[in-house]
Amino acid sequence: MELKNKKWTEEEFFKTREEVLAQWPTGKEVDLQEAIDYNKKIPAHKNFAKKLMEAKEAGITLAQPRAGVALLDSHIELLNYLDKEGGADLLPSTIDSYTRQNRYEECEVGIQESIKARRSLLNGFPGVNHGVKGCRQVFESVNLPLESRHGTPDGRLLAEITHASGWTSNEGGGISYNIPYAKSVTLEKTILDWQYCDRLVGFYEEQGISINREPFGPLTGTLVPPSTSNAVAIVEALLAAEQGVKNITVGYGQCGNLIQDVAAIRALEEQCSDYLRAYGYGDVYLTTVFHQWMGGFPADEAKAFGVISTGAAAAALAGATKVIVKTPHEAIGIPTKEANAQGIRATKMTLNLLKGQQMHLSDELRTEIAIIKAETRCMVDKLYEVGNGDLAKGAVKGFDMGVIDIPFAPSKYNAGKMMPARDNNGAVRYLKFGNVPFTAELKAFNMKKLDERGKYENRPVGFQMTIDDIFAVGKGKLVGRPEK
Repeated sequence: MELKNKKWTEEEFFKTREEVLAQWPTGKEVDLQEAIDYNKKIPAHKNFAKKLMEAKEAGITLAQPRAGVALLDSHIELLNYLDKEGGADLLPSTIDSYTRQNRYEECEVGIQESIKARRSLLNGFPGVNHGVKGCRQVFESVNLPLESRHGTPDGRLLAEITHASGWTSNEGGGISYNIPYAKSVTLEKTILDWQYCDRLVGFYEEQGISINREPFGPLTGTLVPPSTSNAVAIVEALLAAEQGVKNITVGYGQCGNLIQDVAAIRALEEQCSDYLRAYGYGDVYLTTVFHQWMGGFPADEAKAFGVISTGAAAAALAGATKVIVKTPHEAIGIPTKEANAQGIRATKMTLNLLKGQQMHLSDELRTEIAIIKAETRCMVDKLYEVGNGDLAKGAVKGFDMGVIDIPFAPSKYNAGKMMPARDNNGAVRYLKFGNVPFTAELKAFNMKKLDERGKYENRPVGFQMTIDDIFAVGKGKLVGRPEK
């Protein structure tokens, strides 16, 4: 199929679907009409989209962990523990790395080895290999909505299986699950593959079933300027809406400066809503997700709880619909279920204390929102321009040109010329612009902010600041000050 930002016809969708379901034997378990009938019987409290809408209307922030292990019984036990002992509001199933790369045979070996070892030897839940039967068993064994969280450039079969199993949310997108995750996969392919995932959700919507879609906000999770991640989120939301998605959650990864973090979420929700309405998708229900700190964590658990609670506070004060929770074991590796539950409880305590409170719209906050929106607009509008009005084509061409440039991404289809650094207050700014199409005024604003830090630290503005900033939080501070 030729890539274009146009809703797939049923003929195009079902023709591709035959190829998708043939990728692995469990694809045969998916009966779309039976899946529709099954989803229609799901109670509202277990539907992800409905629970997000309810939270937004009530003005509360929900807490959702990350979690996933290889074996069904252990995965069910883990999720129920995070519900009952952690107090999670929404449940994930973090998918393993083999599944993310469509390496299902190796995944099957990992499952069998995990059975022999009586512990998970995979770093997540192998949803495709467990199939509809296994994924439904998980869904029917928990009492909260389920979302598939992964990092898969081609997540089409995974989407088919999980949605047929009652999982009413799927994270990812053709940009956010490619550029930060893969080296050699073209954007043409991943945008097409995620158009399929979105068309599948759109098909369910046409049958009266509400399913949530969530572009992955943090991208590489390392010093990503808010306007860069917001631009990607808005693009993926627009691409999803064209395929018929009606419930979208756009996200952002915590940068650490409280005013910038609050501004980023508010700018994202307002600006994404504006773009959706402007391009004819006024019936999309939009919510937001705030990801707690995605960079290096301190190994000391007490300090880690400080990072977690700061992220929870930023999410609450920004008015995010949900927050993705980190654990005190973040610096060590895959957390125990106990540590995961502790992270949720710490987050929930902060959310409860801040319930009903939001940050006052000060001059500083207002300015930050305006800057983020202006920078984002430069990128998104340029994509439409270079694509001659077609956002899908514009995204591919725009990344090739460096219109959007994600820092520290492995993809060879990312320009890699833009470089970020923190300003003197810890807000993430653009140090090198590459080919990002900012106005002279926006460039001057960024450089002025970085010059202020250079003068304070008595050193030249440069890449060493970026290096110092990458390791700063793990050392217990936000801004990477020079060692004395």
